[in-house]
Amino acid sequence: MSGHSEWANKKHRKEKSDAKKSKYFTKIGKEIAVAIKVGGSADPNLNPRLASAIAKAKQYNMPNDNIARSIKNAAGLGDKTNYEEVTYECYGPAGSAFVIQALTDNKNRTAGDIRHIFEKSGGSMGTTNCVLFMFNRLGVVAIEKGDKNDEELEVTAIETDGVEDFKVEDENFIIYTDPSKVLDVAKVFEQNGCKILSSQVEMVPQNLIELAEDKIENFEKLLDKLDDNDDIQDYYHNVIY
Repeated sequence: MSGHSEWANKKHRKEKSDAKKSKYFTKIGKEIAVAIKVGGSADPNLNPRLASAIAKAKQYNMPNDNIARSIKNAAGLGDKTNYEEVTYECYGPAGSAFVIQALTDNKNRTAGDIRHIFEKSGGSMGTTNCVLFMFNRLGVVAIEKGDKNDEELEVTAIETDGVEDFKVEDENFIIYTDPSKVLDVAKVFEQNGCKILSSQVEMVPQNLIELAEDKIENFEKLLDKLDDNDDIQDYYHNVIY
């Protein structure tokens, strides 16, 4: 499977966001709220989207008390803010493509903020379907190989329902799944003694572009701005560096 950034790049972004845990926990709280609204239940056993949001919270070391409080608020016992899901497609610097997923209570504000971020970084806001066709919606499970050998992991992947492809990296094993099966696939590998680094539905680029050395600093500044925006939940791009 070509077209997905190395886990090292993701880890780098996660480590940077770890320095802003409070902001990131707020974003996950919004995700939990929408999951309960859309899924119609505050029980993760009955609401796969909520189960996915909780799994993501735990992967980012969100305390259980914070998770429980977010569920309580979202179930109508606290914050009544109504969030909408919005997807934006953007052109980044050096011909890069971005898919931005946001949860917002003010779409005009969010669109204006994102447009400003990209224009200041040498990019622009795109129109519907201008870059989305360059990405595939897939479940992505990242596993730390640890003492598992590649062949053992590959056999498990081939035998597991829902797995569509996989990729071997130096330290990690990346599995691509049917979006509806991502948590089930992660559970199979976890039961086999694997450490799950991440398991969520993502927009996976079909092809990657590599930035010139003098473009990387500006690109990373753009990513920092996206990380800092309260409305942006996730973003995906087709750059490897």
